[in-house]
Amino acid sequence: MADKQTWLTQGAYDRLKGELDQLSGPGRREIAARIEAAREEGDLKENGGYHAAKDQQGQMEARIRDLEELLKHAVVGEAPEASGVVEVGTVITAEIWGDEERFLLGSREIADGSDLDVYSSESPLGAAILGLKVGDTSSYAAPNGNQIEVKILSVETYEG
Repeated sequence: MADKQTWLTQGAYDRLKGELDQLSGPGRREIAARIEAAREEGDLKENGGYHAAKDQQGQMEARIRDLEELLKHAVVGEAPEASGVVEVGTVITAEIWGDEERFLLGSREIADGSDLDVYSSESPLGAAILGLKVGDTSSYAAPNGNQIEVKILSVETYEG
């Protein structure tokens, strides 16, 4: 994700910043206390509580790094006004292999709490449709090697 900008709404940015602040402050102190308490129980080889706390600490530190990187490269603003062109931050309705699908093109962090599927602009689907206009068709390679046809049916402003 380094050197890649991610568009976020102000609400998504604030929510993620709050999560980062909680994890890197109180969250770290809490997990350190749990590790210390488990360490005091004795033999670490057979100490399930210690190993569980260490695993949780590793997951939390990974999330902190992800959030720091995401927020460092975030572009905060309103969703782009839909103009019929597929852009990051727009809601797309597309016919994919004969099925109609509706999804947000952008970061999954934007649509937290939404029922929309989210595809990154760097995903095979996202890269194939970025910049297309309503009515345009493209294709991308699925993991199994099949070419998947995509037709853009509509582009809407994200109201999240």
